[in-house]
Amino acid sequence: MDLVLLLGGIVLLLCLCLLKKYRRSNFTALLLPPGPPRLPLVGNLHQLDKKAPFKTFVELSKRYGPVLTVHLGWQRAVVLVGFDTVKEALVDQADDFTGRGPVPFLLRATKGYGLAISNGERWRQLRRFTLMTLRDFGMGRKGMEEWIQEESKHLAARFNTTKATPFDPSYFLSCSVSNVICCLVFGQRFAYDDQHFLHLLQILSETIRFGSSPRGQLYNVFPRLMEWLPGKHHKTFAWIEELRAFITEKIEEHRNTLSTGCPRDYIDSFLIRLRQEKQKDSTEFHYDNLVSTVLNLYLAGTETTSSTIRFALSVLVKYPKVQESIQQEVDGVIGRRSPTMEDRKSLPFTDAVLHEVQRLMDLVPMGVPRYALRDIPFRGYVIPKDTMIVPLLHSVLKEEKQWATPWTFNPQHFLDHNGNFKKNPAFLPFSAGKRACVGESLARMEIFLFVVSLLQNFVFSHAGGPDGVDLSPEYSSFANVPRRYDIVATPRS
Repeated sequence: MDLVLLLGGIVLLLCLCLLKKYRRSNFTALLLPPGPPRLPLVGNLHQLDKKAPFKTFVELSKRYGPVLTVHLGWQRAVVLVGFDTVKEALVDQADDFTGRGPVPFLLRATKGYGLAISNGERWRQLRRFTLMTLRDFGMGRKGMEEWIQEESKHLAARFNTTKATPFDPSYFLSCSVSNVICCLVFGQRFAYDDQHFLHLLQILSETIRFGSSPRGQLYNVFPRLMEWLPGKHHKTFAWIEELRAFITEKIEEHRNTLSTGCPRDYIDSFLIRLRQEKQKDSTEFHYDNLVSTVLNLYLAGTETTSSTIRFALSVLVKYPKVQESIQQEVDGVIGRRSPTMEDRKSLPFTDAVLHEVQRLMDLVPMGVPRYALRDIPFRGYVIPKDTMIVPLLHSVLKEEKQWATPWTFNPQHFLDHNGNFKKNPAFLPFSAGKRACVGESLARMEIFLFVVSLLQNFVFSHAGGPDGVDLSPEYSSFANVPRRYDIVATPRS
């Protein structure tokens, strides 16, 4: 009798739990943002533009509103569309939207460690330390400005070696930009003809290209299945292991020559903190986080900024009158001396062009996905825990009510009627809120100083003329990867 009562109690308890779960799931479903019907297994993947999925999200928002639910395979995702919606989430409700999702490609590359995909106390410790340390070593300050000025001279010298014949500027630009982040992280720069350095830069470039390809996005949706299938993803992860090996080698070199009273760079500072906290159980300053955070900084600090500068050169080739106007403004304000960030205030047209380049490029159209670490109330809906959140930066940078001509290059977006530079709150290429890009100030500085320095020294053109340049991206998914062109750099007299 006691056994029957016990079993009956267990069955009743299970039924109550299942009923509670059922009611909660139904209740949550009622409060979910609306979205299109889904198919089993694939969700809404069949509806997406495979070459530019973010364009499908914009179209769906016209029917379902600026907060909508889609299913990417098994993964539920809530997409935020438009400036007002994205700002309300990332800025006004910043604490609710700090979560970072377990993006399979990034998870595999970082082994689950580092700043980019961390949450909670790991994210807080690593972000605070990284921002403080990079600032200590000059990020956004005069010391960093001098590094970039010096690197600009190396870049101009390399461009001069082409003797006004067509060349692909991609690796020269990558070398220069990478050397800036290398000085911060590794405490050294590399020669432009260092073959190992060039090989690593090629890996960085190919990694971004793969991550923005349809196959790269497919890996994020069906990672377990893709692991069993042949394809370029295996080669990409092998390349990433080469990057990790390079970083590990540099860390060991630093460890063997470390002076705790005189840190030389980010790695030294992290190793010192690691020694100080090695007895703390709750510390996030350990070897795995160091390797993956350096990988985050090296990858993000090289390819994104160099791609932006490369796109800027393509824009200036496409619009030679804009290039000429910048050169006239620069010549009149600073002549041929090295540009400084202080000069930007006196170069409103140049500043407007560089902002418009970033807006038009729309580098990371879907942003880096956020993640609901708990149920999030938002605009009368509930975004359930474990939901991916896509802040659609594309919809902000190309929103018609924010920009007069969102689909065309127009520096007037950032100029008032008197020709003075004007800000636009919808300019969010680096995202917004507490998980905005940690290297934003460095990237802004590099884009301005490198481009102005190049325009002081060269006139850029293309053998096929302006019409031979297509500003549409080569790949368009996680990132908009600009097309490569052989350009001509003619020295200015």
